[in-house]
Amino acid sequence: MNVVFLSPHFPPNWFRFAVALRGVGATVLGIADLNYEQLNPELRDALDDYYRVDDLGDYEQLTRALGYFIHRHGRIDRIDSLNEHWLETEAALRTDFNIPGINSATIGAIKRKSVMKQRFIDAGLAPGRGRICPDEADLRQFIAEVGLPVVAKPDVGVGAARTYKIENEAELEAYLADQPSTDYIVEEFVRGELLTYDGLAGRDGEIVFDSSFQYSRGVMEVVNAQLDIYYWMPRAIPADVQEVGRAMARAFDLRERPFHFEIFRTPSGALVPLEVNMRPPGGWTVDMWNYSNDFDFYHEWASILVDGVFDAEIARPYNVLYASRRDGRPYVMTHDEVLADLGDLIVHESRMERVLASAMGDHGYVLRNPELEPLIDAARRLQALQAAE
Repeated sequence: MNVVFLSPHFPPNWFRFAVALRGVGATVLGIADLNYEQLNPELRDALDDYYRVDDLGDYEQLTRALGYFIHRHGRIDRIDSLNEHWLETEAALRTDFNIPGINSATIGAIKRKSVMKQRFIDAGLAPGRGRICPDEADLRQFIAEVGLPVVAKPDVGVGAARTYKIENEAELEAYLADQPSTDYIVEEFVRGELLTYDGLAGRDGEIVFDSSFQYSRGVMEVVNAQLDIYYWMPRAIPADVQEVGRAMARAFDLRERPFHFEIFRTPSGALVPLEVNMRPPGGWTVDMWNYSNDFDFYHEWASILVDGVFDAEIARPYNVLYASRRDGRPYVMTHDEVLADLGDLIVHESRMERVLASAMGDHGYVLRNPELEPLIDAARRLQALQAAE
């Protein structure tokens, strides 16, 4: 099987997907904007062929790269980056080169939040109310229907960037003055706890692996105020989260893909689907899956893609938690004290890539334990700040 991996060098741990593909017998063909010599040595060893482009956003260069690979290796069977940024580019390439997977006809439902919301409704789910408000009059009419606060976000966008929470008239006027020209969807503010349903869909749409995590605070709040965050994967997925998450997967006919779905649990206990992302969760979450289950997700994904087989037995022996810290904050514990005091819980720690630091912090710690409470306590201790004088 010939598999093109677009941007296999980023995020930095994504090279393991290419290594896993090579390990299950795929011919791995990489496209990136780095010189070959700049690639991670393990990534270079995993690639059967490589095409450097000046700009990964230049579609013409990408089509030339695929033509080059077809000339040398024959038909392209799959193309992916497992990266939100390139989803639309991959869909266009799949369409133009007749490659299976998400294509130009199906990309809209997973990139446009307005279309996504309708897909939830058609599947019998109950998302929060929302719509694209092209002008002030329509926005004010929507607010009259649902009340304040509301949240405005790009209809096509990633994460919490350029997201506005509007709670009063002054914030509404500020949003109207600052809003970019792109389409924005405005949604009623759903009060509750943000959860995720994540995992891997098999070749026939079956969920072969799933997981969930919870946050210590809202991601939008973390990004906007540059706060610390921790999030954790409990050993057991709540049954209702699994039920709603699987209904979300069926609504999008998910196949051969990792996924990351976001869901709110309201104070009444109801679950409100927020959005789907057809890629793994960001940061170190894939590695956290591995720490939680003592398996190799990279290998299992590659095995699904190439052979349609998932071999791992999922026992979930550990809860796993990620905790961040930011440079310049007056923490009670120094980094060395964190390692000395919590080292029996820490399975990984390192600096975070700058492009990810806004949401994930400047330094991250991954901890695991069969019991959850020691992890929550450790996260609070390593993020505790000195008292103001």
